[in-house]
Amino acid sequence: MDAPLLQLLVLAGIAVFLVIRLRSVLGTREGFEKPTMPNPQTQSSARNSLKVIDGGPDRDIIDHVEDGSADAIALGKMKKAEPSFGVSDFLQGARSAYEMILMGFERGELDEIKPFLSEDVFEAFVDVIAAREDQGLTVEAEFIGVREINLTEATFDDATNTAEISMKFVAELTSLVRDRAGDIIEGKASEIKRQKDTWTFSRVMGTDDPNWRLVDTDA
Repeated sequence: MDAPLLQLLVLAGIAVFLVIRLRSVLGTREGFEKPTMPNPQTQSSARNSLKVIDGGPDRDIIDHVEDGSADAIALGKMKKAEPSFGVSDFLQGARSAYEMILMGFERGELDEIKPFLSEDVFEAFVDVIAAREDQGLTVEAEFIGVREINLTEATFDDATNTAEISMKFVAELTSLVRDRAGDIIEGKASEIKRQKDTWTFSRVMGTDDPNWRLVDTDA
């Protein structure tokens, strides 16, 4: 038997063996399988345990703001007032809240997002939507995704346990505006636009109400 052919057969045998071993460890997966989402409570406990063991700074905080900064101190106070609070968990929730609130506003559907808005922001949204309706305008929008999310500021009121966190979002979406006749007067259905917003969320820490509310929309 030729040496090249023998070498090829040996390599093929090794490849078959590796495939069998991988299947025995990983199993066989076909199609799309939704990944298992980590438990936020477990994540928070793990982070707290890590901090106790190594005695170092809280990575859950300094991964997002500068160590020793006013923002870091405020976030630390939030965690002290409510030990189950996690900064990374908050950012994940803020990303989902941003999409939900933004699209609720664009489509003029405020009932579902009202619990997540301060009274002032809710009234401002109502005024804008009412003005659109008076002009006979309708908005068709589709959310593509958040491309960037950053924590820009954090404050904590010691007297009231009120926390405020400002977030910068950069998102992509399609949006067009139609008049009463159904004609497009702004935007294109196939045109993806980039939108930048800086939103501030607020909550009284340590209370039974888990909802952070949008209190400012400084775009």
